Amino acid sequence: AVLLGLDPDAADDRPAMLDAFEADLLRVFGGTDGPPRHPLLLALQPVVREHRLSPEHFLGLIEANRQDQRVARYATYGELLAYCELSANPVGRLVLELTGTATPERIRRSDAVCTALQIAEHLQDVTEDLARDRIYLPAEDMRRFHVAEADLRAPSAGASVRSLVAFETERTYGLLNEGTPLVGSVHGRLRLLLAGFVGGGRAALRAISAAGFDVLPGPPKPTRGLLLREVAAVLRTAPRKG
Repeated sequence: AVLLGLDPDAADDRPAMLDAFEADLLRVFGGTDGPPRHPLLLALQPVVREHRLSPEHFLGLIEANRQDQRVARYATYGELLAYCELSANPVGRLVLELTGTATPERIRRSDAVCTALQIAEHLQDVTEDLARDRIYLPAEDMRRFHVAEADLRAPSAGASVRSLVAFETERTYGLLNEGTPLVGSVHGRLRLLLAGFVGGGRAALRAISAAGFDVLPGPPKPTRGLLLREVAAVLRTAPRKG
C-alpha cells in the first residue's frame, strides 16, 4: 500500500488498492505525474517501451479483479465469456505481442485457448470457489440441469451435477480445439510454450472426465504422465502453418 501512495491501513481495501495500482500502471505508459512508484511497474516500463505495448490488456486484468469484488455469480455463459475476456484473454494477447507474432487469427485462437483454460480451472475448483461464495457455473446451465447451489455443497456430486460438469467440460474442449491451430502457426520456443498451455488444458479436462465429472471432493488433477502425453499429442497433431 505504501509503495502505491496509500495509507498502510488501506492494505485490506481491495478496491482502493486496485485504483492505486491502476493509477501507477498508467505512469508506466507516460502519465504526467512522474515514473511508476511500484518497483515491479518500474521494471515493466522498459519492456512496454521496447515492445510498444498498450495499457489495454493490463487494464483488463485490473478490471477483472474489480469484477471479482462485486460479482459472485454469472447468469449466462455469455457473461462468463465476458469475464474471461478480462481475466484470461489479455495474458495470451500479451504473449503474442511480446513475441511479435500477433495477427487477427492468432489473437482469436489465443482468446479461445485462454478462455478454455480459465473455465477448466473453474470446473476443477467448484468447491474452492464456493467456499469464497463464488460460482462460475452459469445459472442458466444450472437450471437446465436442475442443479441448485445446495447440490454444489454436497461432499460428492449427484447425477445432475455430474451432467452439468460433463456439459461444461465438453464445451470447453470445443474452445481448446478451436484454439489449437495457434500452436502450429508459430515456431521454436513459443510453439513449445503454447503446446504446454493447450496440452495442460486438455489434461485438466481429461482428469475431470476420469473423476466421473465429480469435482466436489476436490480438484481433479492430471498426472504428470497424462500432461506430457497431451502436450506431445498437441505438438504432433497441430497443423503447421506459415
